[in-house]
Amino acid sequence: MTIVKPLVDFPEDVYVHVTEEEHHITYQLSVHKEDIGKVIGKKGRVAKAIRTVVYAAAGSKHQKKIYLEIIE
Repeated sequence: MTIVKPLVDFPEDVYVHVTEEEHHITYQLSVHKEDIGKVIGKKGRVAKAIRTVVYAAAGSKHQKKIYLEIIE
């Protein structure tokens, strides 16, 4: 995920796993455990911004509900 890699100290540990089901698509963003705070940000602002970009990009292609989960 190109918008996340510049934010973290361990860009090689950034992975996105996509699970598509009948009514929704889930993107699981996995980062190094030391980078989780950077990806979430103060009061979740960075995570909210990432979600907004993902929803806007993916939502225009699909008519399904889009979810983004951030995990270690």
